Amino acid sequence: MKKKDLHIDGIDKIILKNLIADARTPILSIAREVGISGAAIHQRLRKLEASGLITGSKFVLNPKVLGYKTLAFVGIFLDAASKYSAAINRLKEIPEVIESHYTTGNYAIFIKILCRDNEHLMKLLNKEIQSIKGVARTETFISLDQQIDRQISL
Repeated sequence: MKKKDLHIDGIDKIILKNLIADARTPILSIAREVGISGAAIHQRLRKLEASGLITGSKFVLNPKVLGYKTLAFVGIFLDAASKYSAAINRLKEIPEVIESHYTTGNYAIFIKILCRDNEHLMKLLNKEIQSIKGVARTETFISLDQQIDRQISL
């Protein structure tokens, strides 16, 4: 199925809203809410997965419980665009890097990292990230608080 062929109706929206709110919502509970069978809910979910709209489900860990209290964003300047792939491959080896983006603007790469504290962040920047071949310099922004955490609305 091509993505352009996807049609989301009211029942699909109810299913998705329930599962976005809690991915462990029982299918039969959703089926009772919309008035169709559990098998029909499963069929609709398979259609939405096949379309590429649903790309998976996952448990979300609270990093603070694991001792990761410092969240930072780092803009990475490369000395040459040709170093991008090698830099990304090296960043993938650093477990604290939880997102990376190829961006327009000043930075070649923009990453999101989790650290235990500011000292851990400093060591990670100095010994791991800034030592990557091709990294000219970095610019770091520490997140003080996250007020919004949501998906795109239907």
